[in-house]
Amino acid sequence: MTNDSVTVHKFGGSCLRDNSDLDQIASIIQTFPGRPVIVVSALWGTTDRLMRAANEPKYATRLVDDLRRQHIRFAPNIENSEFAKMFASVLSGIETSLSEISKKTEDINHVNTLLAAGERLSALVVSYHLRSMGIDAHPVGSEDIGLHLDGIGNAYSVDIEYSIQNLDYQSLNQIPVITGWFGEGKDGKIALLDRGGSDHSATAIARILDAEKVILWKDIEGVLAVNPRWGIETEPIPYLGYGEARELTRMDAPIIHSSTMEPIQETGIPIEIRHLYSNQTGLAPTTIGPDIVKQNYTKAIGCLRSVCKIEIDTKGSESSKSVGELLIRLNGKNITCWSLNYLPGKVELVISQNKFNEAKGIISSIFDKMEIMDYPALISLIGYLEIENLKFNLLAKIELNDDLIFLSKTPHSIQLLCKNDDIKSILVKLSKLVNSKQIKSN
Repeated sequence: MTNDSVTVHKFGGSCLRDNSDLDQIASIIQTFPGRPVIVVSALWGTTDRLMRAANEPKYATRLVDDLRRQHIRFAPNIENSEFAKMFASVLSGIETSLSEISKKTEDINHVNTLLAAGERLSALVVSYHLRSMGIDAHPVGSEDIGLHLDGIGNAYSVDIEYSIQNLDYQSLNQIPVITGWFGEGKDGKIALLDRGGSDHSATAIARILDAEKVILWKDIEGVLAVNPRWGIETEPIPYLGYGEARELTRMDAPIIHSSTMEPIQETGIPIEIRHLYSNQTGLAPTTIGPDIVKQNYTKAIGCLRSVCKIEIDTKGSESSKSVGELLIRLNGKNITCWSLNYLPGKVELVISQNKFNEAKGIISSIFDKMEIMDYPALISLIGYLEIENLKFNLLAKIELNDDLIFLSKTPHSIQLLCKNDDIKSILVKLSKLVNSKQIKSN
């Protein structure tokens, strides 16, 4: 990588807990090769406080004062610096937004303006600290420079092509510290991505700037093969293809947002996952890039608790049209289909159990017959697997024939329904095979 090539560094809230984190960020920016572009989330815990305040605006005065003190602890003299006016303006904007929300106008723009203030304050604090360390950084509001989102109020993604044509590139001179998570919506007002969408902001900016790479700085050592919440020790996955990473994050890996890969998967820009304090040199614990590694073993295991499989009788209906209508209506109610299989005369879909009652009404309005079966978990084996006969080759090998049911195979995974309530015991067996790379087709 040349010194002129762009590296996008994204620092989430877990990397913005105290002043020592800012010192470490400064060290990274000073020593890492490439021209840095920084994307930040709000300081740790700030977005949760703003969300609570949106529902309880009577706490406006106390919140603003608390946020002021919190951010001054990170930037002690910011009120006497060149950023003083901007700092005061953001705090004043929080008060204004809360005042408008208290009037119950139900204007989403006031809520979005309030929530976006966390990233604005963070960009100011990080820029201030970097300047104090001799680094020529400056805060940049993503919507102010024309980062355009594909939605009104809320959006799933950055509109890459529109942003490429309309971005104010002059504002990205020196070292910009860009606010993540939000941008300009289709109506010209602030729009928010899904919670955790700053990762998507970072990769979208990397695509727009044709960056060399994106580094997502975290408080963990890469992406582990099994979510650590299960209490099972596994190693970081050295390499994941975009499709593999998307399937894993969709199922069971809150480490990065599920839409993170979308902006760059056609260009091949790699994503590195590094620990803020221990992965400054050498290979990243996990790199995500093009789907070119096709070794025949499972790299990771995703697990989603409490699902139900619904078999819908499609005989006598215009199957494709009816199923299309069903999926649109489920999506409109924020009901995710974790698996979808088309079979002769029927369609199988898997949803979370807590969404079933809502989904049942939608399904019943389109189809006459359905059968429902609850399962403790949906398990996804992530990787390029060429397993012709899963039941006899894999499940028999690890004595799980009675615990797992083959559901479907995708280009990046094999999905299984777990019948055993002791999910951890199943994952323990599978994780041993993942670590030793023994899950193969023969």
